[in-house]
Amino acid sequence: MNAIDNLVTLLAKLPGLGKKSAGRMAYHILEHDVSYARSLAGALTALHNSIMRCSLCGAWTETDPCPICADETRDSELLCVVERSQDVRVIEETREYHGRFHVLGGLISPLNGVNPGDLSIGRLLYRVKSGTVREVILAINPTVEGQTTALYLQKQLSDAGVTVSRLATGLPVGGDLEYTDRLTLASSFRGRVAF
Repeated sequence: MNAIDNLVTLLAKLPGLGKKSAGRMAYHILEHDVSYARSLAGALTALHNSIMRCSLCGAWTETDPCPICADETRDSELLCVVERSQDVRVIEETREYHGRFHVLGGLISPLNGVNPGDLSIGRLLYRVKSGTVREVILAINPTVEGQTTALYLQKQLSDAGVTVSRLATGLPVGGDLEYTDRLTLASSFRGRVAF
């Protein structure tokens, strides 16, 4: 295997990239000055040397605790539970949520060998039961694994004295009923609110 094939193989392992896209990226890197390739390689190496998990929420960060957990102005009574660190960034970009976060590190998926003990659920329960949390918001994708995880968390938190809520699901803003799938439309009806 030559150097280009090796790079294509490694890039194709990234989520959302197929072999063709990985090939375009490899040739793009090759066509740039060697300093670009060195900078890219240095940034990838530095990523693992400078990024760690926050000891409180589990998100990727350069400081421990992360800037969100260290921010005293955030509402410590709200705890938003997400699957991955990327979800924290997405929610933060909305500028609508001002509480704290907890990253599970995945979703319960027995078919894929992921059980509750493989996730940071124990740490979540500890945070809720020993802190000032009044509401846990489950911001988990509405997939089969997401639903399974949400139901499990709801059951585990049922005696913790906190409100457990879930992000609303349904029609997107600007969506068209004609092109909406049945499950999304059904979820929209179940989650309807007073007007």
